[in-house]
Amino acid sequence: MTDAESFPQRKSEESEDDNTNSSTLNDLCKSNSDYFVNDNTENGQRLYTSFLTIADNLNSLAITRKKIESVVHNFDYDENTPANGYRSFLKVVDYAIAHSLQVIKKVSLKRDGVLFRKAVITKDVEACAHLLASLNNCLILLTTLLEWSSETELFPKEKRSPEEIILKTETINRYCFYGRCLGFQFCESIKPTLQMVAFAMAVFSEAYFSRSYFTKATNSVISTATYLTDPEQRAKTIVNVSQTANIDFCKSFWFLSESELMHNLPSVIRAHAYVAVTKILLIPPKPLTLTINGQDIDIPIPESHIGKKTIQVRLISSNVREGMVGEASKKTNLPPSKGLLFHCHGGGFVAQSSKSHEIYLRLWARDLNVPILSVDYSLAPQAPYPRAIEEITYAYCWALKNCHLLGSTGETIIAAGDSAGANLLLGTCLKCATMNVPPPKGLFLAYVPTLINFVPSPARLLCLMDPLLPFGFMMRCLKAYAGTEKSSSSNDSDMSSFEEITHSDLADLQAHKSPTSEISDTLSNESFESQSLEGGNEFQNVEGLEDNNIDENVLYEAESNGSRSKINQYQDSISNSYSFIQRSLTGFVSNLKEHVGSWIPGTVQNIPEDVIHADKEKSIVDELKFEVPEDPFLSPYLASDEMLITLPPLKLLVCNHLD
Repeated sequence: MTDAESFPQRKSEESEDDNTNSSTLNDLCKSNSDYFVNDNTENGQRLYTSFLTIADNLNSLAITRKKIESVVHNFDYDENTPANGYRSFLKVVDYAIAHSLQVIKKVSLKRDGVLFRKAVITKDVEACAHLLASLNNCLILLTTLLEWSSETELFPKEKRSPEEIILKTETINRYCFYGRCLGFQFCESIKPTLQMVAFAMAVFSEAYFSRSYFTKATNSVISTATYLTDPEQRAKTIVNVSQTANIDFCKSFWFLSESELMHNLPSVIRAHAYVAVTKILLIPPKPLTLTINGQDIDIPIPESHIGKKTIQVRLISSNVREGMVGEASKKTNLPPSKGLLFHCHGGGFVAQSSKSHEIYLRLWARDLNVPILSVDYSLAPQAPYPRAIEEITYAYCWALKNCHLLGSTGETIIAAGDSAGANLLLGTCLKCATMNVPPPKGLFLAYVPTLINFVPSPARLLCLMDPLLPFGFMMRCLKAYAGTEKSSSSNDSDMSSFEEITHSDLADLQAHKSPTSEISDTLSNESFESQSLEGGNEFQNVEGLEDNNIDENVLYEAESNGSRSKINQYQDSISNSYSFIQRSLTGFVSNLKEHVGSWIPGTVQNIPEDVIHADKEKSIVDELKFEVPEDPFLSPYLASDEMLITLPPLKLLVCNHLD
């Protein structure tokens, strides 16, 4: 029997198990409510009320679920691919029931014991009651989405504004998703990681919004202990901060993954992912012409929003290869690889860089044995759409022409990206088609968004309980990157040659430069501390290397073996000034707070403490009134069939419950 033929049978078995869990949970709730009905203590009455609430919500869930199950098959891709957002939500409900069942079983087994901790178990049962109530409201919202859409379309027939959707979701209590039940929908192995991220976000928010360094220091122990022992307070902080914090908070928190401390945590992985080359290349915005089939094609220089700026890319290779920039003097070079992997990182269009994705890129470089070029495109809100696509398109075309500098012949170029990076690669391929530039030979796209707009769909509503990208953060990322507000263009000066790059150019190079990547861009602090700058020019032109036939201008820095390329002294002084802070970090919490004080520029957004710890969520409707342009390069879902047919073969990686 094939997998496709056996799937209906497995689906039927899963459905029976889910019904059994629901029935068992209902019976246990009745048994426990009868047990605690005469318990006149505060916790006893709270337990009694919670069991009745769970039973009521189970009945409501069953009714609403039947309505959705009757039509859910209409939204499947085909009969062999029974998957869509409605099914995902129903699966989440099943996980919630299974989680609640485990909690209630403990009550039934231990309620007569001497060591029965009624106060603790009361909070666990109440959390399950809130969880099922919130999911019931989610399913009710899904029935509204069904009314808005046609019989086989996931998206509404008519345009719906973000504020309309937000108003609908405000009836849903989100605190329960980030407290004791955090990560209930995921497998056990990933829950500790999600809890660590949630804890870090809560502690970081305390430091970020404190008005003085003294307050940060005095609150460190208190806040750390509170969020470790009080899941409810942690949930309130996460939800309230996600509803009130601006996009700078999101960027600052996500950039923590690029700190030296965090970068060195997976030392075992790094030890097994040694690569011979990992360096930063800076591509000046010069006129670029490709010759394709005898026709010259001029590639537009990126200049929207922030003017013409140098584009930063990272070259990673497990071996030194002939022609590779900066490696001409080495005698052990291998011949150029036939392949090249062109990579774009994710990060919601507002955060992350090639550095934060370097760990797995090193593994790819080793396992694939091809050079990898990862683009550090400029980030929103300083550089909203279409800046990132302009830079990635330019960098891709530059790589096509200069693949010999990357240790590749360019015969087979594959593009890979995740999340926002995957979306940008789709847009880049569509752009290439309009310019008659050959696209990559293939695309690997991980959890790619193809419609960049908050068009309501069941899958998108899962962000209401997403521990990594809360609802408020997602909306602000969307507004920052694709909102209608325009940024003023700054420097439009052209760089005709690489010698024209100045300290001021590098000072604001670029919108994509993360605060933590300025601290260090090498494997360890020692590579910055043990070497001194050589004499001569601050930068080295590729023309100055041994290969005299190279005429392209490119800057490079930060080699993987600990040696120093000729780097701008301005950047060096910044790195050295931050190295003391890095060496002084003694723990994760202090790492968060030191970074807040050291690399968050400008005035920190002040949010009153009573708002952060409020018991009621703050509405964000007024803050998120915006429109997103209907542009196929922004949202490939909107592209015509004629445009889509130009895309290369692609492979998609989707999240399957992270199990």
